[in-house]
Amino acid sequence: MKALHIFILSALLMALAITNLSATPSGDEPLFVDNDGDGDRSQAEPTSVGIMSRFLAQKPRGMMTCNKYPRVCRAAGSPGPDCCERKCVNVMWDRFNCGKCGKKCKYSEICCKGKCVNPMSNRLHCGDCYNRCTKGSKCLYGMCSYA
Repeated sequence: MKALHIFILSALLMALAITNLSATPSGDEPLFVDNDGDGDRSQAEPTSVGIMSRFLAQKPRGMMTCNKYPRVCRAAGSPGPDCCERKCVNVMWDRFNCGKCGKKCKYSEICCKGKCVNPMSNRLHCGDCYNRCTKGSKCLYGMCSYA
């Protein structure tokens, strides 16, 4: 029985020694890797030591979508204040959600202040939103007084 305890204890010590040897870098291996070759060690990262915690091994959580968190769309840097199909958009200017969610503009149209308009022929939106042609001129091919 005493021999079994000694055998288990020596096996555990050997396992501990092996994990310590694999966790410490050898004398040949540098502690820092200089990836860009400029000799600057301040930005260099240490080499991997083969140990990864369970926290780092976890998959990242899903992004916060606006259908669960509608305030995400009003945050700074958001594409727009409205939530359509789990995406933040601005229904005043988005071609695929013009004026309301799901209302798509036709291929040749753009969304101007929530309405689909054809910038190739519309006098009030000639070439772009709110680019008005002067009285007496027509909008043709997205330009005022083309001919």
